[in-house]
Amino acid sequence: MLTQAGELLLERARRILKEVEDARRDVRALSGNDQEMLTMGLTPSIMLQLGPDLLIDAKNKMPSVSLSLVEELSHGLIAAMERGELNAAFAYGIDHPRPGIERTALFEEELVLIRPVADGPLPETVTLAEALSHDLVQAGERDMVQQLLKAAAEKFSLPLHIVYEAQSIPAMRALVVRGVAASVIPYGTAIEELRAGKLAMQRISDQPPKRTLYLIRPGNAPAFRQQEAVDRFFASVTEHLLVSLGSLARRVGS
Repeated sequence: MLTQAGELLLERARRILKEVEDARRDVRALSGNDQEMLTMGLTPSIMLQLGPDLLIDAKNKMPSVSLSLVEELSHGLIAAMERGELNAAFAYGIDHPRPGIERTALFEEELVLIRPVADGPLPETVTLAEALSHDLVQAGERDMVQQLLKAAAEKFSLPLHIVYEAQSIPAMRALVVRGVAASVIPYGTAIEELRAGKLAMQRISDQPPKRTLYLIRPGNAPAFRQQEAVDRFFASVTEHLLVSLGSLARRVGS
């Protein structure tokens, strides 16, 4: 928690960053350059599902806006936004209001068990107890997924076997492919290996860990000149993700 002095300093820093961005836009307008810059943050699982297609979609839906993508875990995206480095981000787990950040809940996503490919067919589902009984590789303690697993294990008095921690998603996937661990992660994190048949996926049937995706933006940020096009692009990102995730996602309010 920030002290009162820290809160004051943070608010002044946000105002300065806003004035700098306003000045940049004014200079671009005076120079006749109508191109605006949208710096947008995505989590690794979203980037793996949509990354290259997003750049093409952005060019088609908002030709007067240049899109720059930043990939980071959700807590890193929140910190980057608080530093004034992002215009928007799709991030998980901002379940409580944060000063200076506007948030819109989009959908709830179910996490899955990713494990090595077996010699024979695997059941489509496992229980939470069965999932947590595996030797697991997970991201670090600050990662939301590990926090969800620890909370679920404590709530239902289940043992949790996290034997490897890795901040590198490729390293996590490699350990699972090699057969030394399993992992409870978002579907998108392993989408390429799942499609290639290098990994197997099982849904958790009884108490699946879930997280909520939010669109977050700086509070009181100036509108883009092409704000309607930007908003349509954000809506398109959400729809593409819902299609990619299928039954693993449920729109908020549905």
